[in-house]
Amino acid sequence: MPSCSGGRAALWILCVCFSALQTAALRVSMMESRVTVVQGDVAVLPCSFFTSGPLSRLNVIWTLAPFSSPETPTQVIVYDHGQVIEDPSFSGRVAFTGIPWSADIVVNDTRVSDGGTYRCVINNPPETADPGIGELELRVQAPPSRPVCRWDGGVELGGRVTLSCSVLEGEPSPEIHWDKMSPQELTLIAMEGSVQMVNVSSQTSGLYRCSARNLLGTEHCYVSLSLDTRPDSSSGLLQAALLTLSMSSVLMALLALALWLHRTGQDGRRKEGREEEEEEEESSNEIRCIPSLMKRSFV
Repeated sequence: MPSCSGGRAALWILCVCFSALQTAALRVSMMESRVTVVQGDVAVLPCSFFTSGPLSRLNVIWTLAPFSSPETPTQVIVYDHGQVIEDPSFSGRVAFTGIPWSADIVVNDTRVSDGGTYRCVINNPPETADPGIGELELRVQAPPSRPVCRWDGGVELGGRVTLSCSVLEGEPSPEIHWDKMSPQELTLIAMEGSVQMVNVSSQTSGLYRCSARNLLGTEHCYVSLSLDTRPDSSSGLLQAALLTLSMSSVLMALLALALWLHRTGQDGRRKEGREEEEEEEESSNEIRCIPSLMKRSFV
């Protein structure tokens, strides 16, 4: 009788254990919630799992939701029925480290674009449990890329000038600072990488520097502003008009002088002509009188 009861107890324990294994849900655990590396280094992304079934039909999918577009996740690497498939953007840079016993992956030659939220999704048929899912965040730090400087607006007196500075890469996001280097050093307050200067004057001219800085380094770009101090078009037109009037006055004075000299010359020649005619008339009168006097003397 005791042997019979002992057998039933052993059978009951075996049934309980078998039922527990059958009902045990697939579990996934992530040893890290965040992994941080420097650009170019190797990133190891851990993903451990527990399953009660054989691993012949194990399916593991790693996906990435980039920081730049979290709403459009993409596949990174897949393990399905013993085959490994890599996404073209990660080709040659990603691999499993312990499949099928571990779902850990390694990412080589990391890039800033690799940063985002990674999900490890595991299925193991014929288990009917829901797939196990784990998440972690990968941050790839990088020094700032060389910034691009530019300016917009007019550099005439009283105008408005906007200095802007943009950086394509850098993690953490670089801080932007503007400084005037010469002829007088001055630190400017930048709002989202831009500086606005209104009512510019001669003191605005000079060399300006944009600095993009994070914990891994600093990069610079430069802008040279030269204020246009030439007079505006209206004052130029006024000066041209005054010059034209002055030249016209001089020409009229010269013309009047020439006419006066011409008239003076004509009057002089007329007077000389009249004097010559009068002299000729007097000479002719004297000659005509001589015969009459001689005639009278003979009588």
